[in-house]
Amino acid sequence: MSHAIQERPVSVTPRRSLSHARLPRWTPAAVAVGSIAAGCGLGLAAGWHSKVQWGLVSALVFVLATYAITTKVEGSRQAKDRVATSLIWVSFVLAVVPLLSLAWVTISKGLEVLDGYFLSHSMNGVLDAEAGGGVYHALLGTIEQVAIATLIAAPIGLLTAVYLVEYGHGKLARAVTFFVDVMTGIPSIVAGLFILATWNLMLGFGPSGFAGAMALAILMMPVVVRSTEEMLKLVPNELREASLALGVPKWRTILKVVLPTAIGGITTGVMLAVARITGETAPVLLLVFGTKLINPNPFEGAQSSLPLYVYEQYAVGTDAAVARAWAAALVLIAFVMILNLVARGIARWKAPKTGR
Repeated sequence: MSHAIQERPVSVTPRRSLSHARLPRWTPAAVAVGSIAAGCGLGLAAGWHSKVQWGLVSALVFVLATYAITTKVEGSRQAKDRVATSLIWVSFVLAVVPLLSLAWVTISKGLEVLDGYFLSHSMNGVLDAEAGGGVYHALLGTIEQVAIATLIAAPIGLLTAVYLVEYGHGKLARAVTFFVDVMTGIPSIVAGLFILATWNLMLGFGPSGFAGAMALAILMMPVVVRSTEEMLKLVPNELREASLALGVPKWRTILKVVLPTAIGGITTGVMLAVARITGETAPVLLLVFGTKLINPNPFEGAQSSLPLYVYEQYAVGTDAAVARAWAAALVLIAFVMILNLVARGIARWKAPKTGR
């Protein structure tokens, strides 16, 4: 008995491609240009005078357009990834634009007065409303005060961080950590008032650059402690264990292994602390007083500093005084930049060599 074999139709499933549609690589740049054009157009149409509003609208249009276009072509999952990337780029631009704007304005206005005469003369015999004069006395005071503050704060902060990371356990270490965190948020005027009450009023010393340096050291120490502590924690424990296994004492392991390994981060932390105190005005105004004369002795008599000089000249309000204030601000920025470059060079020179 033969049975008829009935053939069933076989459904063929279409092969799915493993690759999906992708936007061209130039799409983000094109979207950015279009968003800037849209933001400027909306700003002109609405009559907005602030360019900040134009930039914020352009950033919002960029994010929304990126999400819409990517969702249409690549799907919602890839769109979310591109939106996250777009937010990162927008945040980067929003952070860099004010920085570049500040640098451009300071350089353009500061170069009008900045020259060799300005750097080598003081304000002795020059009225604030008149043109002329220089910043030499303020620059000298800043260098001396920052140097003294660094000599006080950097060793204390470094040794405190070494104690907390390498030796600190129990209640004392927790108490030190707590007070370091509290000191990080102390306003500069409070540090100045503390030195004024103790050094000047209780002990009877007069205004001097050293008094201002002590207040700056109080502001600098917690920054050095926290940054150095974090850098020391990044040093692998295997390096410590290898050194101790060879019979090297712990203090020598810290001196020869731990600190050289973290020297780059430690130097960066110290420079951040220096950059913070370099621009402080309140402690200098309370303790140093300011002067138009050149005073090379930081331990006796009033001194000046670059932040105080900028404040005094800008407060005068005349064109010549404001121009001197911009030039002094440019000198202050250059001073901090040179310190950073020198510190990074020293850190790279002293850092342990890697490779063969």
